[in-house]
Amino acid sequence: MAAEYTAPVEDYAFLYSEAFGTDIVARATGGELTADDATDVIAGAGEFAASALAPLETVGDREGARLEDGQVRLPAGFAEAYAAFVDAGWVTAEAPASAGGDGLPGSIRAGLGEIWNASNAAFALCWLLSAGQIHALDAAASDELRETYLAKLVSGEWTGTMNLTEPAAGTDLGAIRTMATPRGDGTWSLKGQKIFITWGDHDIAENIVHLVLARTPDAPEGAKGLSLFVAPKYLVNADGSLGDRNGVETVAIEHKLGIHGSPTCVLSYEDATGYLVGEVGGGLAGMFVMMNSARIGMGFQATGIADRALQQAEAYAAERMQGRVLERDASAPIAEHPDVRRMLLSMRSEVFAMRALGVYVGDLFDRAEASGDESLTKLAELFVPILKGWATEDAVALTSDAIQVHGGMGFIEETGAAQHYRDARIMPIYEGTTAIQSNDLIGRKVIRDGGATAEALLALIDETVAALRGAGGAAGEVAARAAGRLERAVASARRATADVVGFAGSPRDAHAVSVPYLMLLGVLAGGWMHALAVVAVAGHAAPQESDAARLTAADFYGAHHLPRVHALAETVASGEIA
Repeated sequence: MAAEYTAPVEDYAFLYSEAFGTDIVARATGGELTADDATDVIAGAGEFAASALAPLETVGDREGARLEDGQVRLPAGFAEAYAAFVDAGWVTAEAPASAGGDGLPGSIRAGLGEIWNASNAAFALCWLLSAGQIHALDAAASDELRETYLAKLVSGEWTGTMNLTEPAAGTDLGAIRTMATPRGDGTWSLKGQKIFITWGDHDIAENIVHLVLARTPDAPEGAKGLSLFVAPKYLVNADGSLGDRNGVETVAIEHKLGIHGSPTCVLSYEDATGYLVGEVGGGLAGMFVMMNSARIGMGFQATGIADRALQQAEAYAAERMQGRVLERDASAPIAEHPDVRRMLLSMRSEVFAMRALGVYVGDLFDRAEASGDESLTKLAELFVPILKGWATEDAVALTSDAIQVHGGMGFIEETGAAQHYRDARIMPIYEGTTAIQSNDLIGRKVIRDGGATAEALLALIDETVAALRGAGGAAGEVAARAAGRLERAVASARRATADVVGFAGSPRDAHAVSVPYLMLLGVLAGGWMHALAVVAVAGHAAPQESDAARLTAADFYGAHHLPRVHALAETVASGEIA
């Protein structure tokens, strides 16, 4: 059975108030909320997740979703948990104010995203998709659609989905063949099949709002011919009540490696009623709003699942007795074996790096939106594929390490360790594979501006290196080592960026090493997050209880993970090897 879940409240308190040199929550909200308020939100969410969501994680895995007479049924307890989630106000709290929500800042949403996914990733996917659809409709929907659908999504009464993939159109969205034909009354008739639709059908909310990419008659081939439509499971009457079942049928649910409590559906549209969102031909731009939201959410999901695996591995290692531990007495558990300690420290240091980067990116988007500063917007967008790609890839490795800590017991389903690995394995694939993220990174974010935005990031890290060199006190030795390691890593990153930009005229070379380049920037960003933590610790007038652990994690990351930057830079320089 999975270990009990404890939210990382102390880490978030540190991140909100100290790690980035100021109270970032007060900065984002103009003082309406502070770091203390945000920490209270995280603590409350942690308590809710531990009591209402975490106990259902194993239930969801073992029972799974099932299709009965065309209706998906979810595992026992999911409906009650969702009702409690809505009643507690968590859906409305995270929705943007422009859509009628409470508009919590991105830094707090990062923490909540981790907590929901750590406690129950399969359950959390429902809200992740709804949240993305809220952002998409908020950006492009007409007043009528906003009143009919957006308000119900923000209240949590209805849930939302994203309908892109088809049997012959996965990554290549331009190959979509679902058709939308105008009826002449303002509605459209949708016909086609969509696959891999997360939470595409269920029995925990009264209606499901599908956001569907489809091709209109006489539309040009490729992505430019796609439009975006809202298609509810149940049609909505003029008075807001639910009417007839729409022409959307659940014909199958997928039998998957993991996230069994999350229904992944095959949906068939047969003369289904749809409502145009935005302009004809503007579908991909509208859907990208939802996709970007989901990709950032994947970073939070990766952090959550990785932390849950870490917590379970730590709990097991602290109790398991196996073999005499070097230079320890006979009562020492396996947590004291040098290699087990290495794995736990490795996991702990990476989870903190992911967590901190998620908070930083959430806050960066808030600052970019508030200021209208184009350079901040570009930097925030640079981080989207990095956070999604690096965090999800490393989460798979971390959950594998958690199994390794358990030894043979980790391979046994009853311990619960294997579930985290199975649940994590989809993350580098859905919402755009790691290669999709890396191609976006090098094509749109690096080569297009000649590496200017990447250099802006590296210049920020340079400033942190300088701050590390000025750090003293108990953090002085770690800060000095961190400064040297980070400075060398930045130099390697600059060379790799120059190589990527140099491949502008050789697309195959650039794309062949795009994933290594993405991972390089992710590892470097993680080292930067730890460096910022060291600077903050060095600023403490008196030692705090958590200082030693933060310095140890930073020192470990710098010694064991940051060197990957140099190897990856060498790989990037090689281009495609024919």
